[in-house]
Amino acid sequence: MREKYQLHDNVELLGEVKHDVVREVLVRGDIFVNCSLTEAFCIAIVEACSCGLMVVSTNVGGISEVLPSHLIRLADPSAEDLIAKLTEVIPTVKKRDPWKFHNQVKKMYSWDDVAERTETVYDRICQEQELPLIERLKRFYGCGVWAGKLFCVIAVLGYLIWQFLEWFTPRSEIDVCPDFPQQPLYKTVSYTHLRAHETP
Repeated sequence: MREKYQLHDNVELLGEVKHDVVREVLVRGDIFVNCSLTEAFCIAIVEACSCGLMVVSTNVGGISEVLPSHLIRLADPSAEDLIAKLTEVIPTVKKRDPWKFHNQVKKMYSWDDVAERTETVYDRICQEQELPLIERLKRFYGCGVWAGKLFCVIAVLGYLIWQFLEWFTPRSEIDVCPDFPQQPLYKTVSYTHLRAHETP
């Protein structure tokens, strides 16, 4: 397409970009366009917004939940709608404040916050009562005409493999890893650290 329309002076094909230079590449632009047809989270749009770029993306998967509406324009997965959204965004990019974009993303996404929320989800799941196999099969069966049956077959096979492993290597013969004593360890480390500084 670049050769067909003589766009050599306007379009630069970078190829593979190393992770340590992603920021340097992103800050050269004003708009980040994501044309994915399937996507779960898309960390690329978070990185782009953190670098101060306005994001235009296809509205697929979980993308609509990643950034607030003033940081992203969502388009239908078609060339026509992407062009329409880009046409809306281009006149506004010079008015944006890249530092505001960066600070908003910084507050929304931090590894400490992600770890805490992930731990909350795991704790909630661990506290839920395990459903009987028949109840799980009923839920799988309702996932679609063919997919439901396939999920049921996979679930039953997994259950049979698990029962075989329980017989072959009973859990009573497996050493259980004890819970890591986090709080006492922190106290010990802090006390030792203080004592080390008190020593002349």
